[in-house]
Amino acid sequence: MEFVQYEVENRIAYITLNRPDKRNALNYQVVAELKEAFSQASMDEEAKVVVLKANGAAFCAGADLAYLQQLQKNTYEENLEDSSHLKELFYQIYTLNKVVIAQIEGHAIAGGCGLATVCDFSFTLPEAKFGYTEVRIGFIPAIVKVFLLRKIGEIRSKQLLLTGELIDAQKAVELGLINEISDAENIKSRVNEFAQMLIENNSGQSMAFTKQMIAEVQSKTLEEGLQYAAEMNAKARASEDCQKGIAAFLNKEQVSW
Repeated sequence: MEFVQYEVENRIAYITLNRPDKRNALNYQVVAELKEAFSQASMDEEAKVVVLKANGAAFCAGADLAYLQQLQKNTYEENLEDSSHLKELFYQIYTLNKVVIAQIEGHAIAGGCGLATVCDFSFTLPEAKFGYTEVRIGFIPAIVKVFLLRKIGEIRSKQLLLTGELIDAQKAVELGLINEISDAENIKSRVNEFAQMLIENNSGQSMAFTKQMIAEVQSKTLEEGLQYAAEMNAKARASEDCQKGIAAFLNKEQVSW
């Protein structure tokens, strides 16, 4: 891949945006390579947790504006295909069978902020800025809106999406967009520490089931959601990981995940 790097270390799959000269801006190829990398991570038996990060001064500046300008010559059908390409990436990350952690060491703007939004956890530097600035260039934050409403609710989403304002890391934490702030010297070790906590303490299968349920249950009615939960509960009880975990607990043994 030209713009995305993939490596696994200590059961963590690192997916790294590597287009620093363009502030890791998104175009069709970058999105395609990210989709390929996340597909690889989902099937990689050596990786239990995924970390998304970036080389250079910016995490991701959103859509490549030169690319957007080029797309204005496209037909509606061509633009729909391109939009669906990004939609598939966001959905892939949001529903991936492994926990995804964003390690944000620079500004995350527009589509770049969207990438942070669909990750399960986000760690950032204090100087990073966040925002969905699409309305300021006559565009719309269409796809990310679906995920942002789920993540922080309507009032807070409107504040960000309709104003297009940039917010600092502390404000992003207060709004529930980001989990934690860490300084430049410690963010890598902090993300690694958090990832290793998940790896060592939790069943990968249980985290996958839980993440799947969080994604699906919100679109169901109360009765449908409870029925779905009961079915997943029954399914989990029969799983190898559940049997292993309960046996270890009853025998006062340390379970190895």
